[in-house]
Order: sequence, then C-alpha cells, then structure tokens
Amino acid sequence: MRYLIGVDLGTSATKTVLFDEELHVKASSSKAYPLSQPENGWAEQQPEDWYEATAETIRSVLEQSGIDPHDVAGIGLSGQMHGLVMLDEENEVLRPAIIWCDQRTGKECREITERVGREKLIAITANPALTGFTASKILWVRNHEPEIYAKCRHILLPKDYVRFKMTGAYATEVSDASGMQLLDVPHRCWSKELLRILDIDEAMLAKVYESPDIAGRVHEAFARKSGLCAGTPVVGGAGDNAAAAVGTGIVEDGKAFTTIGTSGVVFAHTSTPRIDPEGRVHTFCCAVPGCWHVMGVTQAAGLSLKWAKDQIADRYRAEAEQQGCDVYDLINKDVADVPRGSRRLLYLPYLMGERTPHLDPDCRGVFFGLSAIHTQADLLRAVMEGVSYSLTDCLQVLCEMQVGIDEMMACGGGAKSPIWRQMLADMFGCNVSTITSEEGPALGVAILAGVGTGIFQDVPTACRAFIEKKTTVSPDAEAKAYYARGHHLYQRLYRQLQDCYKELATL
Repeated sequence: MRYLIGVDLGTSATKTVLFDEELHVKASSSKAYPLSQPENGWAEQQPEDWYEATAETIRSVLEQSGIDPHDVAGIGLSGQMHGLVMLDEENEVLRPAIIWCDQRTGKECREITERVGREKLIAITANPALTGFTASKILWVRNHEPEIYAKCRHILLPKDYVRFKMTGAYATEVSDASGMQLLDVPHRCWSKELLRILDIDEAMLAKVYESPDIAGRVHEAFARKSGLCAGTPVVGGAGDNAAAAVGTGIVEDGKAFTTIGTSGVVFAHTSTPRIDPEGRVHTFCCAVPGCWHVMGVTQAAGLSLKWAKDQIADRYRAEAEQQGCDVYDLINKDVADVPRGSRRLLYLPYLMGERTPHLDPDCRGVFFGLSAIHTQADLLRAVMEGVSYSLTDCLQVLCEMQVGIDEMMACGGGAKSPIWRQMLADMFGCNVSTITSEEGPALGVAILAGVGTGIFQDVPTACRAFIEKKTTVSPDAEAKAYYARGHHLYQRLYRQLQDCYKELATL
C-alpha cells in the first residue's frame, strides 16, 4: 500500500494528514502557533513556527499509523497565501513574516498602481494592487526597513519556506504565486515587465511549477527530523483556497465552494481566465494545470466568530469548560433559537479591513442596532449573519462576471455548523452541500501529490473517483426573502460609513 501526506499550513495551526492511496485518512495531527499584531492592522508570524509544526506533525502521523516511511509516495503542501518570508544569503529569516491579513501597505499599493498603471497591472496580474498581496509587502520592507531589504536574497511564500526547509529547493507553484502580484497570471510565469518596473530582482523569487509537479525531494536533515525517508517527492501543492477546491472537488466548470476559515472565500473554477475590471474579486491560476479560479474574499469570517467567542461569550466558555464540550457546539445550539435577523441586529465583519467587494483597508467592524434587549446569543448570531452577508457580496460579483455556478460546496471550520450552512443557502438562494471528508486543503494537496507521483491520472479524475457528498441544505423561501432585505441594509451601512472609516483611520 502506498501513502500520501497532505500538509496544510494555516494561520492558526498546521495540520498534517496521512492518507492511503484510496484517500482514506490513516492519521492526523495538528500544532498551533501564535499570531502577532505589533500595531493596529498589522499581522506577523515566525516562519520557524511553521517549520517546527510541520516536522512535528509529520512525525506524529507516521508514529500514529505505524507505516513504513518508505511507503510514503509523496507529500503535498498547502498554505496561507500572500505571506512574505525574506531570507539572507545564509538562508536565515531576516524578519517575522508579514502575513495575508496585514493591512499596513496602503501607500505601497498606491505606489504600485502609479508605477505600473491600474489597467496594465490588472492585465498582467488579473488583480488591482491590494494590501494583502505580497508585492506591496516587499515594497513596504524596502521603504521602511532598507537595511533588511539590502540583506534579502530569497523571497518565499509561507508554504514554500517550509518546502525549502524540507528539500532545499527554492520553489513555488502557480496558484500561490498568483497571489504575490508578480506573476503573469494568464501566462502562468513571473512577469519580467512588472519586475522591471518595480525594480525587484527575479533571482530572489522561487522557480514556478504547476501544482502537481514534483518541486523537490526531502533531504537528509528533514528526514531525520520528521521520520520521513530522504528522497520522498514533494509536489508544488497549492495555496489554501486552491487546495481546498481540489479537496472539495471544485475542479471543473460550474462548480464552486464557500469556505469559512479564519477568512472566508467564495471560489469558482473556470477553464478560461475571467477578470473583473473593477478588481473586486481575484483571478488566480488554480491547481488544475491550464485552468484558473475566481474568488471573493472576506477578511474576517471565522476570525469574527472567534473574536466574539473570546471577547463577548464568556458564559459559553465557562459552560463548555464545565461540561467538557466544544464551546462552538454550545454557541450553535443557542444561535439556532435566535430568530433570523438577530432581533434587528446587524454586524459588519471588517475586523481586518476588507477585500471583496470594497478593497478597503480602513473599514472596521460594526454592530448596528444594538439595544438592551440583545443577549450574547443575539450578538453571536448577528456575527454569523454578517459574515454570510459578506460572502453573499462575493457571490453577487461572480454572478455579474457570468461565472456559471451550478453547485455550491461548503468547507472550513464554519461549514461544520448546520445553522451557518442554512444561512448561506438562504442568502445564496441555492443548495449548499458538504463532502464526507473534512480534510479540505490537506486532502487537496494529497491528491496533487498522488497525481505528481503517478498514483492518479489527473486531478479531475481523482476528484470524481474519491470525493462524495455528505449533506445538502436547501434555501427556505421565507428566509431568502428576509435576508434579501437585510442584505440591502447591510450594503447601505458600508456606503454610509465609508467616509467615517477614513476619518477614523486618521484620528
């Protein structure tokens, strides 16, 4: 029996899953690490934490399963996108990684747009300049930490730093590289023109592979640390959302998924590169060679509920500790008893600025309609509804772009909540399904590893063979009508507050 390993390097933890060649889970392990916010709107992590978590969880799944490491056919890596890892000539990390949700680079985004031109930038990278993307982070370091930039010899994305530590290869792949804003997305290669205009040395960037391609092999040092065999192939893998798409079978036209992790995404597959000229959604190369995906992003989806759980749900935390159960199970139970609309309470989930559809790093979270009648459960339901409204914004843009969607899947931690899935179905106006596997990105990159090592013919064939639906919820007509009215007010609130946000940012 051959085995495949999928490593999912998330924002809060790294999860590693060992699968057999029929994609049954044999063992799983995760390890958490911290996120640092040195200033309002900033977000950083230590790359070494990702590497240590990867080695520890790989060793754990090998020990749990008891398999012979020689039987591991390949490894796939998934990871949080857009993060900036800078290495010096000795391959030492120069500074903490600036990660995807960091919002410090507004000035650098304006610099990119002025130097390149907005239309040219979108034509090359399929996206406008955004604070979350890697290019603006590179310019921020150059502008604010020139002594660090002068020492930089290699620029890597989070999962690609881990790959380097595993294999010694400076490698990336098209889906994750698309989010750096340095890739020619239609042609799937670094843009020499863009690099010239921005004065970034291409030699600092990794070699670009397609997602199922073998991009390196485990070296002796990592083999000793992790328990793997030296020489084990490591494929290109994928950014977290592209990997989740493979793990949920969204690898053909007409298919889409919604994920509620730390951030939230509405993601649709397309065999042609469709670009929104207004830049409200992102077009990237996907993990299927020769194909692309379009996605809208809500910055603080699961993050909003986690914030609410940590800051305003003390009763639920105490009760969960007493009962020895998951606090989110208690939250879901009480939220289900709150009427739709949370007793006329709306939440805007802009804790970390927003990407779709507003491209606004200055907007911040809001409870609107708060009164003495509201309970913790009301606030928690409002948070879930507000995130769902934001995801509905994303879906509306895809529909405007004529991206056909026949089937919507749900994944991520939030998708485990039946009440949240029902909200999405009611707001989207379509069935929302889950699959039997809950491994998402880890499963997706394991499939890519299987394709790269010859176990599977190609990505769509493997997905059709092994990915099965588990649950489906349908929209309720009355709820759909109510939420359509609520969504209209939700959208008005942002427009009314837009100037206030800018004033707040300068206070």
